[in-house]
Amino acid sequence: MIISETARTLLGLDNVLILTHRRPDGDTIGCGAALCLALRQLGKTAWVLPNEDAHGLFDPYFEGVLAPADFQYDAVVSVDTAATGMLPDSAKFLKDRIDLCIDHHGSNEGYAKETCVDAAAAACGEVMYKVFVEMGVEVTAPIALLLYMAIATDTGCFVYSNTTPETHRIAADLMETGFDAQWVNKRHFRVKSLKRMQIESRLIQEMDLEQEGKLVFAYVTLDLIRDIQATEEDLEDISSFIGLLEGVDNAVTVRQLNPQECKISLRTDGKTLNASAVCAHFGGGGHTAAAGCTIPGTPKEAKAAMMEAIKKVQHG
Repeated sequence: MIISETARTLLGLDNVLILTHRRPDGDTIGCGAALCLALRQLGKTAWVLPNEDAHGLFDPYFEGVLAPADFQYDAVVSVDTAATGMLPDSAKFLKDRIDLCIDHHGSNEGYAKETCVDAAAAACGEVMYKVFVEMGVEVTAPIALLLYMAIATDTGCFVYSNTTPETHRIAADLMETGFDAQWVNKRHFRVKSLKRMQIESRLIQEMDLEQEGKLVFAYVTLDLIRDIQATEEDLEDISSFIGLLEGVDNAVTVRQLNPQECKISLRTDGKTLNASAVCAHFGGGGHTAAAGCTIPGTPKEAKAAMMEAIKKVQHG
């Protein structure tokens, strides 16, 4: 559906339960909470389903929007969620009951009854903002803060290649509402825990450079997590770190989930390598410059599988 159709659909819903994806990031959380506030502004009942994967960094954004256990919903809406496989365990039972999905992933599987996808948007927060304007929602400072956080976190504070002039225009419109953008930016981009710095140090020490230094592999192993006693909050957006290395075009972060399974985050320059095409080899997906998947095996085996897939995509 296009933006206007999505707006009309939302205006026709009530008693709405909103779903975010597993291992939630700022985009899905910001969109989910903002949608909840927007629907309430229009006199509707809306709640966000609690996400067991969410960690303390995002606690302030969930204030007052998490659904009580006895909430009786009539409609289910997912945000920033490309596939039912991305739903947290607590939402799996709803995978066939999703009325509307609002997303920005070109790899969206179309699992909902109705789907609004804008793959050109840098973040789902951009799509949500346009839907709110079409709905006649007043984008208040609390709603604007949530959407700004969604967009800022999905663009690396507006430095990733997915950032467009439209991204900046929307961010500027949001900032006009007067929320504390400095607080958001400091919270997500300027402050690091000691454990996070120790993790980054280990990643540098243990990384592998390939393809004449243009491709890098970093490993978040079970041993690393145990040694540093790292939490999910310490690991937030760790996949963007190793790509900061000078000369690197494409970066793979291999996170070991258990002894025989690894989660892959691939970040590319969007030109020399299509991240979504690589991850599609393993049932994953995402965007041209950022995608993910899961690969069975050890980190060493996951690297070998990723190298093979990368070479296949690079050579057509």
